[in-house]
Amino acid sequence: MNVLAVREAVKVAMAHAREHGPIMMEMDTYRYHGHSMSDPGISYRTRDEVSGVRTARDPVALVKKWLLELELATADEIKSVEQMVRKEIDEAVEAAKSADPPPASELTRDIFSGTYDAPRMCNN
Repeated sequence: MNVLAVREAVKVAMAHAREHGPIMMEMDTYRYHGHSMSDPGISYRTRDEVSGVRTARDPVALVKKWLLELELATADEIKSVEQMVRKEIDEAVEAAKSADPPPASELTRDIFSGTYDAPRMCNN
């Protein structure tokens, strides 16, 4: 949930992938909402837990805080970026809603179904 840590880990992974091939990354994230409309996400955790994680670890809030503390952006600049992003998202959602559905052939396009002999990562 730390964008700078993710950035550094991705740099390492990209360098590895370019030289040795595919690499798998595991990301530790926290889901603020349930899995679906029928899962409010509070039957197995409390609202206080969710709120506490959001307050302490929310990646967007952390970046905003860093930008302000390090004086890399003003509150007005951050608000302007947020408004631009919200507009872009709203336009993309409207375009997706008004577009024709993709053909059924897209359901299986670019799905790997063969085998892959991964290079060994240790000398056992």
